[in-house]
Amino acid sequence: MRLRSTFTLAFSFLCAGLLSGQDYSALKYREAGPYRGGRVTTVAGVATSPGTFYFGATGGGVWKSEDYGARWFNISDGYFKTPSIGAIAVAQNDPNVLYVGTGSDGLRSNVIEGRGMYKSVDAGNSWMEIGLKHVGQIGAVRLHPEDFNTVYVAAIGKAFRSNPERGLFKTSDGGKTWSRVLFISEETGVSDVEMLPTNPNFLFAAAWKAIRTPWTIISGGTAKEGGLYKSLDAGKTWYRVENGLPKELIGKIDIEVSASDSRIVYALVEAPGKEGGLYKSIDQGESFTQVSSHNGIRSRPFYYTNIRVDPKNPDVVYAMATGYYKSEDGGENWNRMNPPHGDNHDMWINPNAPNLFIQSNDGGANVTHNGGKSWSTQFNQPTAEIYQVEVDNQHPYWLYGGQQDNYSTVAVPSMPPYGVQAPGIGFIQNTGGCETGPAVPHPTNPDIVYSNCKGRFTVYNKRTGTEQSYYVGASNMYGHNPRDLKFRFQRVSPIHVSPHDPKVIYHTSQYVHKTTDEGKTWEIISPDLTAFEADKQVISGSPITRDITGEEFYSTIYAIRESPLQAGVIWVGSNDGPIHVTRDGGSTWDEVTPRNLPPGGRVDAVEPSPHNPAKAYVAVLRYLLGDPKPYIYKTENYGKNWTLLTTGSNGIPDDFPTRVIREDPEREGLLFAGTEYGMFVSTNDGETWKSFQQNLPVTPITDLKIHRGDLALSTMGRGFWILDQIGPLRQRDLSALSEPYLFKPERTMRYRTPSGAWNGDTPSYPKAGVVLDYFLPEKGEQPVKIEIRNASGQVLTAFSSDSIPNGNSGVSRDMGTNFTEFLVSESLTKHKGLNRFRWDMTMAGPWNSNDNRKYRNGPMVPPGAYKAVLVYGDKTLSQDFELVMDPRVVEGGVSETDVKQQVEFQRAVRDKLSEAYRFEQALEKEVESLNSKPRLSASEQTRLKTLEGVLSQVQTEEGIYMQPMLADQWRYLYSMMNQADQLPGRDAQQRFSELEAELQRLKSKAVLKE
Repeated sequence: MRLRSTFTLAFSFLCAGLLSGQDYSALKYREAGPYRGGRVTTVAGVATSPGTFYFGATGGGVWKSEDYGARWFNISDGYFKTPSIGAIAVAQNDPNVLYVGTGSDGLRSNVIEGRGMYKSVDAGNSWMEIGLKHVGQIGAVRLHPEDFNTVYVAAIGKAFRSNPERGLFKTSDGGKTWSRVLFISEETGVSDVEMLPTNPNFLFAAAWKAIRTPWTIISGGTAKEGGLYKSLDAGKTWYRVENGLPKELIGKIDIEVSASDSRIVYALVEAPGKEGGLYKSIDQGESFTQVSSHNGIRSRPFYYTNIRVDPKNPDVVYAMATGYYKSEDGGENWNRMNPPHGDNHDMWINPNAPNLFIQSNDGGANVTHNGGKSWSTQFNQPTAEIYQVEVDNQHPYWLYGGQQDNYSTVAVPSMPPYGVQAPGIGFIQNTGGCETGPAVPHPTNPDIVYSNCKGRFTVYNKRTGTEQSYYVGASNMYGHNPRDLKFRFQRVSPIHVSPHDPKVIYHTSQYVHKTTDEGKTWEIISPDLTAFEADKQVISGSPITRDITGEEFYSTIYAIRESPLQAGVIWVGSNDGPIHVTRDGGSTWDEVTPRNLPPGGRVDAVEPSPHNPAKAYVAVLRYLLGDPKPYIYKTENYGKNWTLLTTGSNGIPDDFPTRVIREDPEREGLLFAGTEYGMFVSTNDGETWKSFQQNLPVTPITDLKIHRGDLALSTMGRGFWILDQIGPLRQRDLSALSEPYLFKPERTMRYRTPSGAWNGDTPSYPKAGVVLDYFLPEKGEQPVKIEIRNASGQVLTAFSSDSIPNGNSGVSRDMGTNFTEFLVSESLTKHKGLNRFRWDMTMAGPWNSNDNRKYRNGPMVPPGAYKAVLVYGDKTLSQDFELVMDPRVVEGGVSETDVKQQVEFQRAVRDKLSEAYRFEQALEKEVESLNSKPRLSASEQTRLKTLEGVLSQVQTEEGIYMQPMLADQWRYLYSMMNQADQLPGRDAQQRFSELEAELQRLKSKAVLKE
């Protein structure tokens, strides 16, 4: 299996005048989980390699398994310009050849746009773009069974607007050129294409009229606007199949041709009432008969409509919708199956072994060997779709958010909080509410979480695992026309706790609701702050299928924040355009929508400045109106005037919709923006932007928070991510640096990784430590050296990027009082630009004769003031920093004085261990010297016998479970005191005295020469 790290965005959209991405290359994001899969709409497999499977996530790219789904690894990062995957096709006659169509066919409101076709000729190790960049969402990709250069692509079209590139496309040269072989209209695309296995010139195509708006879902139209088409000449000519199919309105269709009996063709059809359901043809698709109108197989057709047939038995049919169904009589009767998760989208059946297949749903992808009786896990796929991110005040802090199609909001830790036996799974915590969130922890009590489930406010108690419900209005909104609702809560309804008073909580419908008693009573503190246009208040889902879940309630407040500087200054933005501000806690409101902002966009984020109460930022998403442009605005006078910070030519490309904007609380004008395709940063208050993608995969950034110097992100397809310590961005403008520079380290907590959490790689947590950032104006040709000194100036440990010749490391000093050996560390880089080194907070360890162990594994230093000293050439730079106690340790009854006593004891044990090791080595050398002589005098023989006797008491004999002797007893005591923060126990102190006496006794007996 080949693992590949994610790559930095390297697309041509980055402006030449902006700073190079290498300036920040040392800053890396890391996955924080959760390790449960997200929505997967397409899967594929390899018939001749039965353990090999692929899945395409809606926001997480393409993944591959070579062991039946036991492990998955991403194969699209660094190549694909969108993470939204619509279809995967494997050339079964040469499985090295893969085709992927981007743009998921499940047209939800958060669907991510497709950006064309990709091809691999090495089983996904590398990819090339092969066109169709503007078709939008791709519903299916089919390969000629004998010629993998002949490919058909079903292009649904742009999700949120009509476009001329819809239809069925064909290539005969592996994607070098394309021709459109079927076109209906700019509003009707093709959602599926199939071919007759016995004659690939016979084709079927499903035409689908599909366009979304923020207030409704248009799925289907008249018979002329959709329906089933057939070609007998490989797509040169087409005719509509009408016999037996619905005559009036017709919507999404999925086609399946039986591989074992080419006469049989199935079509799952969206149509009104009982007309919708499964149709069957026994004459190769010339005519159809309805065999089932089962409600379960045709629920929410715009989102599902998927049918599959057993490759060896044409009567065994699978249907995927909210439920997952199987028929064994050609579709007349259905039994529900039990995959690991609901909301089912796709499956691929191995043609040689039909009980072996992969199936996908909103929880990920899962493989079965036994026809669905048992499944592989979904807790190995970091493709969760997260709607927002909040953080708490714990140590370490946790990240909270709503996870798509999860029964609860979730929280994951920034670092392991405790030891578990399965770290990646064990660190996912339920926090109330449901998939849409948000989940907002109490500012001072993280056991309490204010959660939301599609407008339903709850108070979740993590200690009891129960939640109290305080729904505003206490009325079920499902199925309503929004104009008739007293309160319009969008599926994603914000909750915000006042930064000035933790008892004050805001929640929003079309109004701002306020509570001071955790939801027991609510008051309305605003008028309707939305545009509330009458023609947008409709029953969503037309013209065939009604679909009202709150997702299409268009006139609701979508973002709210109170100024952290001035109580009562509250900014809100609605999902239909207007922006308002109050300066008196809600008594009066002013509409302050930017004049040049096109109307109707969703205000995804409002951001009051943490530096100026009159300043604020907004990020507006108009992608749902067919406008992909970025819209970030800034005001410095409470919204009277606004400045557009995204011109399309100042760093953020003009087709990167913007979702979130935040200003750093430490450095005014340092901005972070999350877009549909990644991260951007500005150091000049939005005048210019540069990519801040680093190693982050291409995926929508739904929200971000800056917390304790870290940048925490939520994504729509790759879970939570963290960039540790943004201090370099806060302290200096890197473009102005021309000399080596050491940045001031952040105040750091003495965190110990819990037992049982060391080896987890899902997610992969960094080692605890102090982050040391330094800048080099050019690639280093000489060693970089770093020393860590305490407040008294003692060198506690030192590192070098390269080996330093003997005699060049400075004046030798006793390790017990000062340390001058430089430990070689590959992590101490010397790249041009920014470099990052993580000191693990330990001082020099004991001496060891093994150079790879010498001075390693030292005691963790106590809390206090320290200094980092960087030496590079003739430059010596230093910065002071502080280590502080882990507050959980203090709560556990261990004081700072206790820790300092512990460290002094550890140092004493370390030095005695070093003394024992040196004594052991000296004994070995003299014994070896005596044994090398051809003859020994009587005194030498006596001497050898004495030394061997002493050595046997110092050195443990080789073998299994041999008795540990003196050196190992010292090491045992050293290890005992290196596990946790504690006062040394009486037994440890007594043992020290015993071992010290024994060491002195044996040294006296040996009388070694110095």
